[in-house]
Amino acid sequence: MISSHENYDSSPKFAQTADDADPLRKFRGHFQFPDKFNNLEPVYLTGNSLGLMPKNARRYVEQELDDWAKYAVEGHTNAKHPWLPYHEFVTEPMARVVGAKPIETVVMNSLTVNLHLLMVSFYRPTSDRFKIVIEKGAFPSDRYAVESQLKFHGYGNTGLVELAPRDGEATLRTEDIVGAIDRDGDSIALILLGGVNYYTGQAFEMKAITEVGHRNGCVVGFDCAHAAGNLELKLHDWDVDFAAWCSYKYLNAGPGGIAGIFVHERHARSFELPRFAGWWGHDKETRFLMGPNFVPLEGAEGWQISNPPILQLAALRASLEIFDEATMPALRAKSEKLTGFLAFLLNQLSDERISIITPNDPEQRGCQLSIRMRNSDKSLFDSITSRGVFADWREPGVIRVAPVPLYNTFDDVYRFVAILESCLEKR
Repeated sequence: MISSHENYDSSPKFAQTADDADPLRKFRGHFQFPDKFNNLEPVYLTGNSLGLMPKNARRYVEQELDDWAKYAVEGHTNAKHPWLPYHEFVTEPMARVVGAKPIETVVMNSLTVNLHLLMVSFYRPTSDRFKIVIEKGAFPSDRYAVESQLKFHGYGNTGLVELAPRDGEATLRTEDIVGAIDRDGDSIALILLGGVNYYTGQAFEMKAITEVGHRNGCVVGFDCAHAAGNLELKLHDWDVDFAAWCSYKYLNAGPGGIAGIFVHERHARSFELPRFAGWWGHDKETRFLMGPNFVPLEGAEGWQISNPPILQLAALRASLEIFDEATMPALRAKSEKLTGFLAFLLNQLSDERISIITPNDPEQRGCQLSIRMRNSDKSLFDSITSRGVFADWREPGVIRVAPVPLYNTFDDVYRFVAILESCLEKR
């Protein structure tokens, strides 16, 4: 692996040398890439939208299908990987991905459902403290969820606080986030930001935000959809109250894959917190006695409602095994170099029609770079797509690209920028 202090070079030889020295290069072979597009080898840079399929996912899912056929209902206890405790097989590896203890983590439901369930417990407004802070330009589903929670509690949009960048800037400054919380903290019940903003690719300083939130008596949660499997998270050490994330982006669990939550250990036995209950969150020792009184499990498992989908868990297990072998520190180290190389090559283009709105500081971004097109419609995106690039378009003029360290290479990055340059020259 090239040194993080070594200067980048815009030659294909540099990309090849970096790939040859990459200690994580074998993991590319663990994933299934799309078929050729227009007879061109694909350049897949949209793992921030849907991660590639781990090759073992097919075998793991087929194992559960075979056991369903062979055992029927007895598969809950007799399958090769019994279905009754199946979600527990992914608890520890998922906890390692997000920097949590096993008691703080569970996989369940989908992302926005989980955010609602967590807000039932952790958004407890009073007449004096009822506001919810989000970033302006948060993923729409987050805003919809927050607005509906405010309306449910009778506050409407009067309780919504959106943090906006300064005029002429695309991303938020941490000092502005901290300043806003310090200024209005007495009226803020909940801070709910994205770990990484889906549009700009900005990674928020979660530790600093959590500290200022708690200093002002606020509950602090994060939507880690674009952070889990991307950043080296330390949710426990940062003292975050709760978090939720999906698993189909960087975690490669497949379309609509089962999501996950984090609830800090200090809330593990806070049974007085209100929650929407279901039998899968009930004490395991007495669950099948089918009693009328709900006895929640300790930790994040106590927020479960229904038994989980085994086929989705199998696909997730295939991916998390790869994460365990690669490790998040090593993936993050490669990611900084890979995305740094992408930023370097884009800046070498010196084309005034494009600019990177993602922060230049590697500590304030993950894999993704968001490229803003000036005075352009979607035609440039369509042009690079026709050349085999899998990227992502977001209105009103941003191309998002994410070189994922598990399976992307320096050559992928080099080829993408060469295609982009060629398409720009023809415009």
